[in-house]
Amino acid sequence: MDLESVGDLAIHMIMENLKPEDIATVSCVSNRFRSFTSDDSLWFKICSTELSLTQPIDHLGNPLPSFKEAYQTWREAFVMYPWSLVKRVKRCWDNIKTWLADNFPEAKDTLCEGATEAEIQELEDVLHVKLPLPTRILYRFHNGQEIGKLDLDIDTDTFGTSLGIIGGYSFYDHLVNVYLLPISQVIQETQQISQNLGFLRRSKYVLVAASSTYSEKFFFLNCTNGQLYVGTRNLLTNRDMMPCVPHNLISLHHELDGENIQDAMLLWLEEHGRRLQRGFIKLIEEGNDKSINLFPEESPLCSTAVTNGVQVRASALVIPELVDVQDDREKYLFSYSIRLSLQPQGCEINGMSYRSCQLYWRHWIIHANDVVVSDVDGEAVIGMYPLLRPGEKEFVYQSCASLPTSSGTVEGSFTFVPGRLVDPRGDPFLATVARFPLQLPDYIF
Repeated sequence: MDLESVGDLAIHMIMENLKPEDIATVSCVSNRFRSFTSDDSLWFKICSTELSLTQPIDHLGNPLPSFKEAYQTWREAFVMYPWSLVKRVKRCWDNIKTWLADNFPEAKDTLCEGATEAEIQELEDVLHVKLPLPTRILYRFHNGQEIGKLDLDIDTDTFGTSLGIIGGYSFYDHLVNVYLLPISQVIQETQQISQNLGFLRRSKYVLVAASSTYSEKFFFLNCTNGQLYVGTRNLLTNRDMMPCVPHNLISLHHELDGENIQDAMLLWLEEHGRRLQRGFIKLIEEGNDKSINLFPEESPLCSTAVTNGVQVRASALVIPELVDVQDDREKYLFSYSIRLSLQPQGCEINGMSYRSCQLYWRHWIIHANDVVVSDVDGEAVIGMYPLLRPGEKEFVYQSCASLPTSSGTVEGSFTFVPGRLVDPRGDPFLATVARFPLQLPDYIF
């Protein structure tokens, strides 16, 4: 059958089922086919399917006159990379940016425009490394965050910013908030810290993320094996670091299909985006400050118990920068977050309802694996006696515990008094803290 005799509708349907490279080939057949392949509705569908574009823009967000030109521009911008990997990296960034736009636009605004190939090449030349392909493409989309200079001086008392897109936590005087470094800082800070840690330079590590606060937390990408590491308490003395991603997931073999090439940086950011999207971690607000809080919000890592109207939510995470792999007794440090609230019906005891109750006592049982390592009784929590009322925000506090093992559990109870401690309205009662895990996770943030 002569293709020139095929009707317009049929031709259009055929075009919609062709791959972009096949459409380019068909456009060379005749003027009629060239006209069909120039139909922007066709390229809109391609841009939407492959790149999730709703407007014709380039990879830096600049507007373009048509979806056909947008697709061509994207392909030309990333011509040196596997296209399937480019699409995967874009999905990764889209997940993170969509959540940031909806929940934390202030942090989204700190993302830098994508780096140029020249900037990436400068990093590689100065630091004598070769970035894994996924990390190169990640930088092509966004060149880290611009939130001010990172100060590596451990004596500084500057709290820094809470706008890191990786987020953090706080307990006592330890405050962490991690952001992605732009290439200029990757070069500068890697050179600076390598003066004290020469092995970083010899082993092809680059500093890609760090806390903006005075509490130090550093993430290093090993450009040779593609793994991401976080420094521990012994980083400066014994060079101890912990891997942040399951190593068996990393695959840098260029002969693989592009979408299956993955280094730890891509896997890490993909997992972070999934946690944000499903509410596993959330934004917290303290006064005028917002930050991404890394304490888990979902079961089974977050436990919930309600006793007589008092709700207790609890979860924990490992604090890698304070892990001491040289210490057999207190090797792993975990911080736990406790959230206390009173349900709308108030405090109910023996058929009586009270509009408030106040914490008086705590009891903790901490296990390392199945062995009790701590059984603690004491007044208050972090020196406070929170008063709970219906409808008020959760009372949240953080504390910490050390374990000799990488896994354990915490459980216990709080003693509350109906009314107030100075004006009790009924007998004290116990509010359960359901067991929650202390465990070294597959992904460390």
